[in-house]
Amino acid sequence: MKDAQPDMMRLLFKQYLQIEKNASPLTITNYEKDIRDFTAFLEQHAAVDYAAVSYACVRQYLSELHARAYSRRSIARRLSCLRSFYKFLLREELVEHNPFAMAATPRLEKRLPTFLFPKEVEQLLALPDITTPFGLRDRLILEILYGSGIRVSELVGMTISSVDTGVGTALVLGKGAKERYVPLGQHALLAYLAYIEKGRPALVKQSASQALFLNTRGQAMSDRSVRRMLTDYVEQASDVLKVSPHTFRHTFATHLLENGADLRSVQEMLGHASISSTQIYTHVTRERMRAVYNQAHPRA
Repeated sequence: MKDAQPDMMRLLFKQYLQIEKNASPLTITNYEKDIRDFTAFLEQHAAVDYAAVSYACVRQYLSELHARAYSRRSIARRLSCLRSFYKFLLREELVEHNPFAMAATPRLEKRLPTFLFPKEVEQLLALPDITTPFGLRDRLILEILYGSGIRVSELVGMTISSVDTGVGTALVLGKGAKERYVPLGQHALLAYLAYIEKGRPALVKQSASQALFLNTRGQAMSDRSVRRMLTDYVEQASDVLKVSPHTFRHTFATHLLENGADLRSVQEMLGHASISSTQIYTHVTRERMRAVYNQAHPRA
């Protein structure tokens, strides 16, 4: 397959991401975007020939990204994507070397995750009008996001059979198509029962639909619609709060650790493959502990 064309190489890589890596649609979209950007760079400087790309060409590409004021995080993401792309091409013997293997990843600044205080969470949870079907749906979404710490992609993928009210858990499909059970608290379970009884039946348009969360058309909600819904509630609650679905995930982990949960349990509930991804929350709790100490202790 030495003579494979660039379009074919990209298609094969996409199939690899879909079939072998079980990558999410968002991940695949981001990879395609980064590869298209690199391909456009090659077109500006020479004919597109992935096999002919040298380390000098890679350095020139990175210099251009710096000149365009891309952040370190954006550059690091593109490097990771293109390394993976060339690693695949090398495995398939479509190229003879990986020109991105020697490129150094920019050192990223550590950003502590933002989280909400308990009173802020309670304020948001109280906003949906639970006398309406959409209010019951929204209340359940907020309760699950905060009560289980799942990703928004996992939330919108839930079906009516995902929740086991007897055990108090939900089965979600995480990154890499990995299933895991997450706990649901009493408040989330009560919100679930109310939504199933009075909310979802009023929203469903097709009896065959298995999605748990439905939009105005009776179809499964998307990531974007959940974010838009959350933004509307945040605007009602405060002019200064900046909240995304991931903020609830950060809040879930932070509150658990602050109240004595062990790191391994939090890792399992979040679905992190590596404990290092979970350890960032210990920094958050230490920072907050220090702030409380400085504020409250006479000799701080």
